[in-house]
Amino acid sequence: MTALTESPAQTAAHSQKQNNMSNIAKLRNIGISAHIDSGKTTLSERILFYTGKSYKIGEVHDGSATMDHMELEQERGITITSAATSVEWNGNFINLIDTPGHVDFTVEVERSLRVLDGAVLVLCSVGGVQAQSITIDRQMKRYQVPRLALVNKMDRTGADPYRVVKQLKEKLDCDAVLMQIPIGKEQNFEGIIDLIEQKAVYFDGTQGEKIRYEEIPANLADEAKNMRQHLLESLAMFSDELMEMLLEEKEPETEMIHEIVRKAVWSRALTPVFLATAYKNKGVQPLLDAVGRYLPSPLDNDNYAWKYGYDQKDDDAKMRLTADPKAATVAMAFKIVEDPYGTLTFMRIYQGTIAKGETYFNQRTGEKQRVSRIFRMHADSREEIDSAEAGDIIAVIGIDCSSGDTFSSEKDFCTLESMYVPEPVIQIAVRAKATKDADRLSKALYRFRKEDPTLSISTDPESGETLMAGMGELHLDVYVERIRREYKVEVETSPPKVNYREAPTVAVDFDIKHKKQSGGSGQYAHICGTMSLLPESVLNEETGKEEPVTETFQFEEKIVGGTIPSNYIPAIEKGFRESLEKGPVAGFPVVGLHILVNDGSYHDVDSSDLAFRICAHTALRETFPRMKPTLLEPIMRLEIECPSQFQGNVVGDLNSRRGMINITETVGAVCRIEGEIPLAEAFGYSTTLRSMTQGQGTFSMEFLKYKKVPNSIQEQIVKERKELKK
Repeated sequence: MTALTESPAQTAAHSQKQNNMSNIAKLRNIGISAHIDSGKTTLSERILFYTGKSYKIGEVHDGSATMDHMELEQERGITITSAATSVEWNGNFINLIDTPGHVDFTVEVERSLRVLDGAVLVLCSVGGVQAQSITIDRQMKRYQVPRLALVNKMDRTGADPYRVVKQLKEKLDCDAVLMQIPIGKEQNFEGIIDLIEQKAVYFDGTQGEKIRYEEIPANLADEAKNMRQHLLESLAMFSDELMEMLLEEKEPETEMIHEIVRKAVWSRALTPVFLATAYKNKGVQPLLDAVGRYLPSPLDNDNYAWKYGYDQKDDDAKMRLTADPKAATVAMAFKIVEDPYGTLTFMRIYQGTIAKGETYFNQRTGEKQRVSRIFRMHADSREEIDSAEAGDIIAVIGIDCSSGDTFSSEKDFCTLESMYVPEPVIQIAVRAKATKDADRLSKALYRFRKEDPTLSISTDPESGETLMAGMGELHLDVYVERIRREYKVEVETSPPKVNYREAPTVAVDFDIKHKKQSGGSGQYAHICGTMSLLPESVLNEETGKEEPVTETFQFEEKIVGGTIPSNYIPAIEKGFRESLEKGPVAGFPVVGLHILVNDGSYHDVDSSDLAFRICAHTALRETFPRMKPTLLEPIMRLEIECPSQFQGNVVGDLNSRRGMINITETVGAVCRIEGEIPLAEAFGYSTTLRSMTQGQGTFSMEFLKYKKVPNSIQEQIVKERKELKK
């Protein structure tokens, strides 16, 4: 038998492929996510400094942070848009995305986590697991993102990493384990003890850039020994070999421990916890080591797409994507930003290569689009490149698309799972003060709607006003301010309005006939069935747990004997769906409705799609009021931190606003209150809280659920809506 040998060209190609794969193996796509004021941007600035990306450390408090490059971000000291950059650490290339902590900009976190391979969940050493931490945890689980946790601000009074780890286990239901313990407490925090390497680590120099390894201090030797044993016992759950070694009282090798942690993190079964005070420049470098050591590269993550034209619930249509630069290109456009040079589209390449001047197919529209320029981003500055490969996160110019679109080198190839976009809960009317600025306002609104999927722009059909809906007061406030600054348009706004919903409370049957005869062919449609309530939760057979129903409307048909031909069923469903946009009670969208059509009749000549659509409209308009409908209002989860002497005032004010207190805890001189409050009662709350707490109170708020409005308030809302229509 003749041995097969490669030609020199084949050998070179094979070598190039191996080289490409080894480069991808060294790539880490990570995001930094946290509750507001946990120190994400401060941590990102230290990472830029220690990796040599920036020559000086930028600070959030003085507006010099590189990653908070917008003027508004620097003024307010908050992150509004996610910023991407690329750094190198110990031979690993890290694409880093710093995301906002404020819940109003949660879509920035959502779309970043959708395209990342790993994440760092930052927690405050005093606040611990807070409201937005829980939301981020839910997002990470939705997109199955492996993560590390960092307990930041270890120099704060009341810092307690052990309490934070306990909260991670209880509130986030994750297997969290400390990889380090602190040397010194609060303002005396000096460094950390590495439980795997069994070394004390100190951070010397004016900016913590010199790392010094020492023996573990004698006064911490016993605690370090006990915590290391606890770490090994936790890891033994993921390795039979380690379990046997512990039973035989043998010492496992360091590399073996690292390998077990890496595999447990990849499977999302373990959350290793690290300690730092980014502001005081301690503990950042070991976190960077852990990112390279434990978080997966694009080669290690399982990424899937669905064959073109198939439903994303169809597992048979699933196709695994490989981080191979030579395969057919598959990429997702996850963020769109307009800037002076054109429309920048941020893309994550899952498979294949994107090259300058090449054309790619938008899988949603079927359009062929040409990439004119490609950039690697560093906050708001950029570096132009000719091509990018699988695993890369880049920005391109030249394509027109929407957030979440899939691009491929082949037409009708596949679609990636799109991002979850939450519904807006608050809206205001906007108009330009000067008539001549109306065009510029329209351009601004068109641009912002394209950039931000959670921003909804519509026109009120009754008043003709332009309505802007978003995730909260701050969200809308920031966009109004950006219109003023970036487009030089003075804007007038109306007071915020709550997006109420209409929901049924009882099931009723319906039997509706639509008949119209006016010379020539007439219209005839007849549908019968039941309108009922959607259940609030359903049992997940795989997990055995009750899960909330996310759909707001379900349509079902059980027509027997062809009383209504099947070709009219889509028209009936369409008619019902159109009617849901404005409910008959007060003109708000209808939710929580299940409609079953099980009988009816048709006419050979007079029946049509239009007739059945009109019949469905009539059915909802006439039947829904008989379902004893109620108004639902958005309820916000509220978390407040304030000095404990103001606790009584804050709680009393919440009660007066129809609020509900769930948790009250005092840590040192700080009181933390968790509760719920109707959005209608929360407008202007920041001003009230500041005045009640002498400017020392802070709060965060996020949408929790829709809940029934009290009858007296419902009557008032319905009355106001009727007066508006007059």
